[in-house]
Amino acid sequence: MRATNTNVKGDVPNKVGIALGKSLKAHRHVKDKSQEALGFEAEVDRTYISQIERGVGNPSVLTLATLCHALGITLADLFASVDVSLEPDALQRRSNQAKPDAPKPPKSRLR
Repeated sequence: MRATNTNVKGDVPNKVGIALGKSLKAHRHVKDKSQEALGFEAEVDRTYISQIERGVGNPSVLTLATLCHALGITLADLFASVDVSLEPDALQRRSNQAKPDAPKPPKSRLR
């Protein structure tokens, strides 16, 4: 029996992630590299490259720079075709709701 895939908050693709993934995939196809070959050269797992290309993965800038180096392109080349932006969404972002505790009286050293 196959388990159903439940989307966790981090697994929901957004417009920017999808556009970045399409750009990475296009550059990979131009260089005629498979996900496995790119992953080997960039020392990134093939499944993670797949997640990035689908807009599900959220790579760091360092990971993107490593992938770009393996493809022989710059980060600017990768982001050149990404022409979308996102407005802040209050439902996706957490507000800082930390409240300091009331000051505790100093502990006595005597028992």
